[in-house]
Amino acid sequence: MALVSGTGPALTPSVAVTRPSPSDQTAKVAFGDRATDMVLRGIIAVVRLLPWNQRIATMGALVRRIIGPLAGYRRRAEDNLAGIFPDLTASDRRRIANGVLDNFGRTLIENYSHREFGQRVDRITVTGPGLDAMKQALAQGRPVLFVTGHFGNHEAPRQVLNAMGHQVGGLYRPMRNQKINAHYAKTMTDLSGPVFEQGRRGTIGFARHLKDGGIGTLLFDVRDPSGIALPFLGKPAWTATSAAELALKFNALVVPYFGIRQPNGIDFEAAFEAPIPHADPKVMLAEMTARLEARVRANPEQWFWVHRRWKGASAETQDA
Repeated sequence: MALVSGTGPALTPSVAVTRPSPSDQTAKVAFGDRATDMVLRGIIAVVRLLPWNQRIATMGALVRRIIGPLAGYRRRAEDNLAGIFPDLTASDRRRIANGVLDNFGRTLIENYSHREFGQRVDRITVTGPGLDAMKQALAQGRPVLFVTGHFGNHEAPRQVLNAMGHQVGGLYRPMRNQKINAHYAKTMTDLSGPVFEQGRRGTIGFARHLKDGGIGTLLFDVRDPSGIALPFLGKPAWTATSAAELALKFNALVVPYFGIRQPNGIDFEAAFEAPIPHADPKVMLAEMTARLEARVRANPEQWFWVHRRWKGASAETQDA
C-alpha cells in the first residue's frame, strides 16, 4: 500500500507484488516430491546391488556423511541432544548424532530389503518374557498389541514374529512425500500383515484387526499434540494415547519390544519385554515411555533424535 501524507497524493508509488498462485505452489511441491522420490529410488536400487554387509554399511555411510547433514538432520539431532543432555560435550553430541544417521541409513536399506532381512532371522537373538506371554494370550483368543519406538530397527522383532508364522498389523503415520510414502508403506505390508495409515479410517481398520484377536504393532514415540504431555527423558513431550486406549478397549495384551542393533552394525537382539499391566491410560503410557527411555539411555545413537519430539510441550502443559 502507498504511504499517504495528509490529504495529498501518495508520496510513495504503489508496487505490484506478484505471488505464486496456489496452483504454481502445488506444482512446485509435486515436482519436488517427484525429484526426491526419484533420487531416493535410484540410491536404493544401486545400493541393493551390493552384498548384504556392504549394502548395510554403505547406506549407513551415505546418510551419515551426505544425506543427513544436507537435510539438516545432524544439526537437529545435536540440538535435541543438547536440550536433553546439556552436560554432553560438542564432540559427544556430534558422535551420537553421526551414529543416529548411520543407524537410520542402515534401517532404511534393511527395510527396503525386507525379504533378505527375513532370510537372516536366525541371526537375531531373541530375549525377554514377552513371546511366552503372547502365546498364552493368543491361546485364550486375546489380541496382542506390541508397542515400540523409533529405536534400532523396530522391524527386527516383526521379522521374528513373521518367521513364527504370525501376521502383524501396523498403524503408521504417513510421510509428507506421498510418492515415497507409497512404496515405503508397501515394504511394511509385504513383510507381514496389513498396515493402516493413521487417521480415522486407518485407526478403525487397525482396531478391527485387534478386535478380531489379531496382533498389532504401534510406534508411540512421535509427537502428537492431540495426546497428553508426558515426561520423556526428563522433558514433557506430547504423546498419543491411542496405544493404551486400544489395549483397554479390546483387552489386548501390551508387550513392548525393541530391535537393538548389535556392535557389528549388522545383527540384532529382539527384546520382547514383560507385558504392561492394564491401568489408567496415563499410567500405561508412562510405563511404555520408561521402557523406551531405558533403551535410549543405554544406546542413545540408536534412537531417532531427528524427531521434533518435545516441540510445543512445556512443564505447564504436562498435567493437561
